[in-house]
Amino acid sequence: MEAKTFVVPNISCGHCVHTIENEVSDINGVKTVKADQETKQVTVQWDAPASWEDIKKLLVEIDYPPAN
Repeated sequence: MEAKTFVVPNISCGHCVHTIENEVSDINGVKTVKADQETKQVTVQWDAPASWEDIKKLLVEIDYPPAN
C-alpha cells in the first residue's frame, strides 16, 4: 500500500473536506482519505490500480490541486 500526505491550499471549510474525501475515495484502489480543514493537509492511502498521478489529476479536476 502506498500513502502520501500533502497540502491542499484551497481547503477553506467543511464542505471542501467532504468533497475531497468523497471524490478521491471513489477512485478504484483508494483505501482511505482524510482531509483536515485546520492544517489543509490530506492523507491518502491506496493500492493498485490507483496511482498518485490518478489522485493528483482528480484533485486538479475538482479544483483542489495539491501544493506539492
